Amino acid sequence: MAMSAVGLATHVYNNTIKSVLLLMFYPVLLFVMVWVFLSFVAPGYNPDMAGANMREAFGHGFDLTLRHLHWIILFTVTWFTIAYFSHTRLIRASTGSRPVTRKEYPKLYNMLENLCISRGLPMPRFEIINSPALNAFASGINERTYTITLTQGIIDKLEDDELEAVIAHELTHIINRDVRLLIISVIFVGMIGFFAEMIYRSMVYGGRSRRMGMRGGGRRGGSSGGGKGQGAVLLIALAVLVIGYTFAIMTRFALSRKREYLADAGAVELTKNPDAMMRALMRISGRDKIDDMPDDIQQMCIENSHNFMGMFATHPPIDKRIKTISDMTNTPLPDSYLNNLRQPKSRPWQNPPGDGK
Repeated sequence: MAMSAVGLATHVYNNTIKSVLLLMFYPVLLFVMVWVFLSFVAPGYNPDMAGANMREAFGHGFDLTLRHLHWIILFTVTWFTIAYFSHTRLIRASTGSRPVTRKEYPKLYNMLENLCISRGLPMPRFEIINSPALNAFASGINERTYTITLTQGIIDKLEDDELEAVIAHELTHIINRDVRLLIISVIFVGMIGFFAEMIYRSMVYGGRSRRMGMRGGGRRGGSSGGGKGQGAVLLIALAVLVIGYTFAIMTRFALSRKREYLADAGAVELTKNPDAMMRALMRISGRDKIDDMPDDIQQMCIENSHNFMGMFATHPPIDKRIKTISDMTNTPLPDSYLNNLRQPKSRPWQNPPGDGK
């Protein structure tokens, strides 16, 4: 391989440091969102004061946030702890996967065992999703919960060396601790999404109630000034929520996109078969979509062709991943490389119609 083990380890280390720094910013986002929430809906909010000096309104919210910081921390820790230790059951429930034993799939376990022995690693578990899609993902936070999940489609359609490359790819995610970082990211983004929705509803419906109350009994002069001040704070608050939630989503994209290249390289290092990894990616291309799978889990898969709002991809394009493997290992591209990528519905390895196989 052109990239040495030391070079790969350095890339993994540097990427992990950057990822940890990004994840550490999630609590800061939560703090800011709670601050905005309390500035707008907390008792003592005065639209007239906000219209005259919005800094006083947000200053009041900041003081309240500090005063209730212990409750914020308790809620966050409780949410995180429950999700952290029950993530395996949550993933299983949301994907419909089921654990399988060596007796059911001896070939899979033998492949994984050989890869683990070569690195002196404990064996993760296997789970299977009953789907014709071609995909796989790893999950878990420690040796007791590490799991590699495969679809039935990827087991049936890939050649043995290609399937081994996919398993090695997911094992690399476990070795590099990608799965732990991604699960932490998913938990925090879910928490931030919950806060964003709660704050948005409180501001919209709470603001509407205030306006109705002021029309009924408020002073006429105060109502006009208060409405303007309230509208200004509402716009600022919504802007902060949008920026915060967008940043959280973009952080997940950055974590996933950077690590897929490293997992591909790690799979090649484990199997010593770059051609099999490239062929596996070609087969998966365009056939990865698992029906009814949550976006958070789809992002953890070896491929996710679904883009967020059609704009942001969680994974690098497969053609770039294949080209990177080829360049990194000085291995020729597989036959019909360009044709297979440009015409994903017409692959030479698919059985022709009516062959009965």
